[in-house]
Amino acid sequence: MPTSYYDFDVIVVGAGHAGTEAALAAARLGAKTALLTTNCDTVGQMSCNPAIGGVGKGQIVREIDALGGAMGRAIDATGIQFRMLNCRKGPAMHSPRAQADKKAYQAEIKRIVEEQSNLSLRQEVVEDILVEHDGNGANDEARMTNDRLGSSTHTSFGIRHSSWPRVAGVVVRGDAVYRARAVVLTTGTFLQALMHTGEATTPGGRGGEGTTAGISAALQRLGVRLERFKTGTPPRLNGRTIDYNRTELQPGDDEPQSFSFLTDRLAVEQLPCFITYTTKAVHACIRANLHRAPMYSGQINSRGPRYCPSIEDKVVRFSDKERHQLFLEPEGRRTGEMYVNGISTSLPRDVQDAVLRMIPGLERAEIMRYGYAVEYDYAPPDQLRPSLESKRIAGLFFAGQINGTTGYEEAAAQGLMAGANAALSLAGRQPLVLARDQAYIGVLVDDLVTCGVDEPYRMFTSRAEYRLLLRQDNADRRLTPLAWELGLADRQRHDRLRTKLAEIDRLTQLLDETRRDGASLAQRLRRPDAEWTDVVRLLPELAAFSTEAVNQVLYDLRYAGYVARQEVEVERQRRLAAKRIPASFDYARIAQLRAEAREKLGRIRPADLAQASRVSGITPADIALVMVHLEGKGAN
Repeated sequence: MPTSYYDFDVIVVGAGHAGTEAALAAARLGAKTALLTTNCDTVGQMSCNPAIGGVGKGQIVREIDALGGAMGRAIDATGIQFRMLNCRKGPAMHSPRAQADKKAYQAEIKRIVEEQSNLSLRQEVVEDILVEHDGNGANDEARMTNDRLGSSTHTSFGIRHSSWPRVAGVVVRGDAVYRARAVVLTTGTFLQALMHTGEATTPGGRGGEGTTAGISAALQRLGVRLERFKTGTPPRLNGRTIDYNRTELQPGDDEPQSFSFLTDRLAVEQLPCFITYTTKAVHACIRANLHRAPMYSGQINSRGPRYCPSIEDKVVRFSDKERHQLFLEPEGRRTGEMYVNGISTSLPRDVQDAVLRMIPGLERAEIMRYGYAVEYDYAPPDQLRPSLESKRIAGLFFAGQINGTTGYEEAAAQGLMAGANAALSLAGRQPLVLARDQAYIGVLVDDLVTCGVDEPYRMFTSRAEYRLLLRQDNADRRLTPLAWELGLADRQRHDRLRTKLAEIDRLTQLLDETRRDGASLAQRLRRPDAEWTDVVRLLPELAAFSTEAVNQVLYDLRYAGYVARQEVEVERQRRLAAKRIPASFDYARIAQLRAEAREKLGRIRPADLAQASRVSGITPADIALVMVHLEGKGAN
């Protein structure tokens, strides 16, 4: 029997990027929250590349910040190089990215966690998940749990689970019990994880750290479907042994731009990155050793990320390429360790040594940490509601790589949403579900729960059909009012946005009202060749407005026509979303519905017709049939 009991409202398991944002969000909403991690020294650790942001990902970080999250503030405080990507394209494609001081970033996240009220950080190894049942069919385990924790009927976001289990807490090593009405699992790559370097395999989800099997066993016992993915990491080098004269310099931006809307200005000494390339000799060496690569020897059968392939995959899939670009990225200000971005590998150690000696600038480089691949369990996310709550276990939420995603940013976004919804569910409030026209986070979550994943998911701007609306520069205008209303954003953030909006309104009014040669200044600025300096010459008082306000107004004016066309489609989707589908809706009753449509819609259980229309393989004819039956016009 357990020796100790601890009572909380929300428990978050795992303190990576998903877990920290989940715990912080739940605590900001007033829930008494416990953040459980196997090692308090690895809170917020960057397991792979020492960077935040990138194409699509940078937009997500800005949205996390607009919702009150920590990631943007942490990278602003610890970044060592800042770049705005895609600057040659339109503003909707601009994506911020920053190199981080790896240890400083981790320490900053831990500081934010430790200083958050309502949040307790605990070093614990979770070995089991406790549930309780409301119905008469509870098994012995559930009845035991009820005796411990007290049984109650639970309504989760308006859906009563009369006979399904609901989460009641977790058991940690040493047989202590943490009791809570909501649990968020953010276990990363640690579920039954196995690391591969050549033929050698080691249990563990990250170099130097072990694995856990208890949570996987508990989930399978509760009926949660688990599958396997793999990811990888490149070798890290001793920077003192690199010949930088044989590489290309990649500096940061002259005027670095912040991630957080709370950061006024970045005054930071930036460190350079460097670029080098693989060679024909490198590719030949890799091909000669493919039989020793776990992905090709049959040692690994699970699928890895298509958009971040290993160097073995690159050489095989892009056999016509004579070279591949590599980025040498510093891991911090107080370390000489360099991350080799672009050469993720699980090849044996001797092959990694040989390959590096053939790369310009790395001929004498010393490997400090060898690359490896990790296989791990994940729970396919089509088992989740749009709130990221399990469809099978009330009060159990999933976020991060356990949902089949890859990337710090995608994980943090899910964590924030899951943590917020865990707290909202306990307060009897409606869940926070962002639409695809509201945020990249909305696109991310909708893609996961509606379509599932068949490979590790990462965000790209191309995934967002309304990306003209979802620019990185306007994330606060889109999301902070909602965050303030829910209690996720504090007054400082709310007041800063009000000040910004007031300045934008004044500037917009001035441009609309001021006319020169029969046209308003706003009309002049809509022309493709118009420059801001031209209108400032016509009206010098415009020079007093902030760059931020000016850019917002310019982008709004230049995209106005395109945005109007997108709003037509947005309105169509809103009408479909207004047609809710009851959780108990029986698709089998629609005789004319194709068997594939019945199976997929019955498994996904979309909340409305808009979500149903996005399920893979569902046709407009299928939607029309469902609509007819929802309106009571179909034959029974």
